Amino acid sequence: MAWQRHIPALASAVAGIRQASDAWDAVSDSLCDGDGWPVDEQRYEDGKVKRDAEAWRHVEVFLAHGPEVLAGVRAAARDADYVEGPVSEDLRELRGIDTTLERAGQLQREWDQIMALMDASLPGSRKLYESQAQEERNADGWSYADELAIRGPALVRAADYLAGRADAEQSAHTERARVALARSASGRRGTPPVSPPSPPVPNAPVPGRSR
Repeated sequence: MAWQRHIPALASAVAGIRQASDAWDAVSDSLCDGDGWPVDEQRYEDGKVKRDAEAWRHVEVFLAHGPEVLAGVRAAARDADYVEGPVSEDLRELRGIDTTLERAGQLQREWDQIMALMDASLPGSRKLYESQAQEERNADGWSYADELAIRGPALVRAADYLAGRADAEQSAHTERARVALARSASGRRGTPPVSPPSPPVPNAPVPGRSR
C-alpha cells in the first residue's frame, strides 16, 4: 500500500491552508471599517496576496499526493464502510473532492502553459510578468484551497483508518501463517522415524525345503 506514505503530507497541507486562513482572518477585520470596506486598501490587498500564495503552496501538495491517496482509499474501502463504521461519513464527503482536485490541477496546467508560452515568445519577459501571473493564479486557486481545507481532513481520516486496518489484517494473516508453519514443523518433529528394513541373512535356508 504505497499510497499510505503520502498521508502525512496531506495532513500537513490541510494544517497549512488552515493556518494561512486563520492568520488572515486575525487581521482582516482590523483593516476594514464598520461596513466591511477596507480602510487601507494596499495593506488589505497585500494580506490577501500573502494568504493566497501560502494556501496555493499547500494546494500543490494535494495535487502531488491527493489523487494517489484518494484512489487507494477507494480501493481499500468496502461497501459496508460507506454505510456504517468509523469513516462512513468521511467516505461520503469525498464525493466532491475529485472535482476540486481536477479544477485545481487544470489551473496549474494553465499556469505552466502560460509560463512556457512566455519563455518561447517573449524571451526575458518572464521576470517582468511572472509575479503578477502568480498572484492571479493564487487568487483563482483560493476557492480550491478553501474547499480542500474542508474536505481534506475527511480524506486524511479515511486514509489513516483504512491503512491501519489493512496493516492489522496483514499482520494477522502473517501471524496465522507463522503459527500454521510452526505447527506443521512441530508435527513433523513428533513423528517417530520409520526404521529401515533389516538386511537379509546370508545363506538363510528357504522355508519348507531341506537339503
